[in-house]
Amino acid sequence: MLNVILMGGNGYLGRNFVAQWLQNTTDDVHFYVLSRSGKNQQVIPAVTTLAVDVTDEEAVLAKIPEQVDYIVDFVGAPNKDPHVFKKLNQQPAHVMRQVAEKKHCRAMGFVGGVLGPKQFTSTKKQLIKYLQESTIPLAYVEPTLVYGAGRHDPMTRNVPVLKFLGIFSKKFKPVLVGDVVNELREKLVKAGR
Repeated sequence: MLNVILMGGNGYLGRNFVAQWLQNTTDDVHFYVLSRSGKNQQVIPAVTTLAVDVTDEEAVLAKIPEQVDYIVDFVGAPNKDPHVFKKLNQQPAHVMRQVAEKKHCRAMGFVGGVLGPKQFTSTKKQLIKYLQESTIPLAYVEPTLVYGAGRHDPMTRNVPVLKFLGIFSKKFKPVLVGDVVNELREKLVKAGR
Protein backbone atom coordinates (compact mmCIF):
# COMPACT_ATOMS: atom_id res chain seq x y z
CA MET A 1 0.00 0.00 0.00
CA LEU A 2 1.16 3.52 -0.81
CA ASN A 3 0.97 6.03 2.03
CA VAL A 4 0.57 9.63 0.88
CA ILE A 5 0.81 12.52 3.35
CA LEU A 6 -1.07 15.68 2.38
CA MET A 7 -0.21 18.78 4.35
CA GLY A 8 -3.25 21.04 4.11
CA GLY A 9 -5.05 18.38 2.12
CA ASN A 10 -8.54 19.38 3.30
CA GLY A 11 -8.48 22.43 1.04
CA TYR A 12 -9.64 22.87 -2.53
CA LEU A 13 -6.53 21.44 -4.22
CA GLY A 14 -6.02 18.66 -1.68
CA ARG A 15 -9.59 17.35 -1.94
CA ASN A 16 -9.39 17.35 -5.72
CA PHE A 17 -5.95 15.71 -5.64
CA VAL A 18 -7.35 12.77 -3.64
CA ALA A 19 -10.42 12.45 -5.86
CA GLN A 20 -8.37 12.50 -9.08
CA TRP A 21 -5.77 10.05 -7.76
CA LEU A 22 -8.42 7.55 -6.70
CA GLN A 23 -10.29 7.97 -9.98
CA ASN A 24 -7.19 7.49 -12.15
CA THR A 25 -5.30 4.64 -10.52
CA THR A 26 -5.50 1.01 -9.57
CA ASP A 27 -2.87 1.50 -6.85
CA ASP A 28 -3.73 0.57 -3.30
CA VAL A 29 -3.25 4.00 -1.74
CA HIS A 30 -4.10 5.63 1.59
CA PHE A 31 -4.05 9.38 2.20
CA TYR A 32 -3.22 10.99 5.53
CA VAL A 33 -4.59 14.52 5.49
CA LEU A 34 -2.89 16.80 8.01
CA SER A 35 -4.91 19.81 9.10
CA ARG A 36 -5.15 22.08 12.13
CA SER A 37 -8.74 21.14 12.85
CA GLY A 38 -8.53 17.46 12.03
CA LYS A 39 -12.05 17.72 10.63
CA ASN A 40 -12.47 15.32 7.77
CA GLN A 41 -13.73 16.95 4.58
CA GLN A 42 -13.65 13.62 2.71
CA VAL A 43 -15.47 10.73 4.30
CA ILE A 44 -14.02 7.85 2.31
CA PRO A 45 -12.10 4.79 3.50
CA ALA A 46 -8.89 5.83 1.69
CA VAL A 47 -8.55 9.03 3.76
CA THR A 48 -7.51 9.50 7.39
CA THR A 49 -7.54 13.06 8.67
CA LEU A 50 -5.14 13.96 11.48
CA ALA A 51 -5.20 17.11 13.60
CA VAL A 52 -1.65 18.46 13.67
CA ASP A 53 0.26 21.71 13.27
CA VAL A 54 2.07 21.30 9.93
CA THR A 55 4.66 23.86 11.01
CA ASP A 56 5.85 21.54 13.83
CA GLU A 57 8.12 18.80 12.49
CA GLU A 58 8.07 16.70 15.67
CA ALA A 59 4.27 16.84 15.88
CA VAL A 60 3.96 15.74 12.25
CA LEU A 61 6.44 12.88 12.72
CA ALA A 62 4.52 11.70 15.80
CA LYS A 63 1.21 11.49 13.88
CA ILE A 64 2.13 9.97 10.52
CA PRO A 65 2.76 6.28 9.76
CA GLU A 66 6.25 4.79 9.74
CA GLN A 67 6.18 4.20 5.97
CA VAL A 68 5.60 7.32 3.89
CA ASP A 69 5.87 7.06 0.11
CA TYR A 70 4.91 10.59 -0.90
CA ILE A 71 4.38 13.86 0.91
CA VAL A 72 2.70 16.92 -0.63
CA ASP A 73 2.48 20.48 0.71
CA PHE A 74 -0.82 22.17 -0.20
CA VAL A 75 -0.48 24.88 2.47
CA GLY A 76 0.01 28.44 1.25
CA ALA A 77 -1.70 31.72 0.63
CA PRO A 78 -0.87 35.41 0.33
CA ASN A 79 -1.03 37.36 3.58
CA LYS A 80 0.12 40.89 4.46
CA ASP A 81 1.16 39.95 8.02
CA PRO A 82 4.81 38.73 7.75
CA HIS A 83 4.42 36.27 10.65
CA VAL A 84 1.25 34.73 9.22
CA PHE A 85 2.77 34.69 5.72
CA LYS A 86 5.79 32.73 6.97
CA LYS A 87 3.60 30.27 8.87
CA LEU A 88 1.33 29.72 5.84
CA ASN A 89 4.03 29.39 3.20
CA GLN A 90 7.59 28.85 4.38
CA GLN A 91 7.32 26.74 7.53
CA PRO A 92 5.20 23.92 6.04
CA ALA A 93 7.60 23.56 3.10
CA HIS A 94 10.58 23.31 5.46
CA VAL A 95 8.77 20.73 7.59
CA MET A 96 7.84 18.74 4.47
CA ARG A 97 11.47 18.53 3.37
CA GLN A 98 12.67 17.48 6.83
CA VAL A 99 9.97 14.83 7.15
CA ALA A 100 10.56 13.55 3.60
CA GLU A 101 14.28 13.15 4.28
CA LYS A 102 13.75 11.42 7.63
CA LYS A 103 11.11 9.06 6.20
CA HIS A 104 13.09 8.42 2.98
CA CYS A 105 10.06 9.27 0.84
CA ARG A 106 9.98 8.44 -2.85
CA ALA A 107 9.16 12.07 -3.70
CA MET A 108 7.75 15.38 -2.43
CA GLY A 109 5.05 17.47 -4.08
CA PHE A 110 4.59 21.24 -4.02
CA VAL A 111 2.29 23.86 -5.51
CA GLY A 112 3.93 27.10 -6.61
CA GLY A 113 2.17 29.99 -8.26
CA VAL A 114 2.70 32.55 -10.99
CA LEU A 115 -0.18 34.91 -10.23
CA GLY A 116 -0.58 36.94 -7.09
CA PRO A 117 1.36 39.41 -4.97
CA LYS A 118 5.10 39.56 -5.68
CA GLN A 119 5.96 38.42 -2.14
CA PHE A 120 3.83 35.30 -2.66
CA THR A 121 5.12 34.33 -6.11
CA SER A 122 8.77 35.05 -5.30
CA THR A 123 8.56 33.08 -2.03
CA LYS A 124 7.05 30.13 -3.88
CA LYS A 125 9.95 30.24 -6.39
CA GLN A 126 12.49 30.36 -3.53
CA LEU A 127 10.81 27.42 -1.83
CA ILE A 128 10.93 25.36 -5.03
CA LYS A 129 14.70 25.97 -5.21
CA TYR A 130 15.08 25.06 -1.52
CA LEU A 131 13.09 21.84 -1.97
CA GLN A 132 15.06 20.90 -5.09
CA GLU A 133 18.24 20.92 -2.99
CA SER A 134 16.95 17.92 -1.02
CA THR A 135 18.03 14.35 -1.62
CA ILE A 136 14.32 13.58 -2.10
CA PRO A 137 13.00 14.30 -5.62
CA LEU A 138 10.57 17.18 -5.98
CA ALA A 139 7.50 17.30 -8.23
CA TYR A 140 5.85 20.68 -8.51
CA VAL A 141 3.31 22.66 -10.49
CA GLU A 142 3.05 26.42 -10.93
CA PRO A 143 -0.54 27.17 -11.89
CA THR A 144 -2.15 30.50 -12.56
CA LEU A 145 -5.72 30.87 -11.29
CA VAL A 146 -7.18 27.43 -10.59
CA TYR A 147 -10.91 27.01 -11.16
CA GLY A 148 -13.61 24.39 -11.62
CA ALA A 149 -15.06 21.61 -9.46
CA GLY A 150 -17.41 23.93 -7.65
CA ARG A 151 -15.01 26.74 -6.79
CA HIS A 152 -16.97 29.99 -6.52
CA ASP A 153 -15.17 32.89 -4.88
CA PRO A 154 -14.16 36.45 -5.81
CA MET A 155 -11.08 35.18 -7.67
CA THR A 156 -13.04 32.92 -10.01
CA ARG A 157 -14.98 35.93 -11.27
CA ASN A 158 -11.77 36.77 -13.15
CA VAL A 159 -11.76 33.53 -15.16
CA PRO A 160 -13.35 34.99 -18.35
CA VAL A 161 -10.89 37.91 -18.44
CA LEU A 162 -7.93 35.63 -17.73
CA LYS A 163 -9.04 33.21 -20.46
CA PHE A 164 -8.92 36.10 -22.90
CA LEU A 165 -5.51 37.29 -21.63
CA GLY A 166 -4.31 33.70 -21.72
CA ILE A 167 -4.58 33.80 -25.51
CA PHE A 168 -1.62 36.22 -25.46
CA SER A 169 0.33 34.89 -22.44
CA LYS A 170 0.29 31.55 -20.63
CA LYS A 171 1.06 33.48 -17.44
CA PHE A 172 -2.58 34.57 -17.32
CA LYS A 173 -4.40 31.51 -18.65
CA PRO A 174 -6.57 30.00 -15.87
CA VAL A 175 -6.36 26.23 -15.39
CA LEU A 176 -8.89 23.62 -14.38
CA VAL A 177 -8.26 22.06 -10.99
CA GLY A 178 -8.38 18.55 -12.46
CA ASP A 179 -5.55 19.41 -14.85
CA VAL A 180 -3.42 20.87 -12.05
CA VAL A 181 -3.80 17.96 -9.64
CA ASN A 182 -3.39 15.33 -12.37
CA GLU A 183 -0.17 17.00 -13.51
CA LEU A 184 1.11 17.06 -9.93
CA ARG A 185 0.18 13.41 -9.35
CA GLU A 186 1.83 12.28 -12.59
CA LYS A 187 5.01 14.23 -11.82
CA LEU A 188 5.05 12.93 -8.25
CA VAL A 189 4.78 9.27 -9.28
CA LYS A 190 7.37 9.74 -12.04
CA ALA A 191 9.80 11.45 -9.65
CA GLY A 192 9.35 8.62 -7.15
CA ARG A 193 10.31 5.84 -9.54
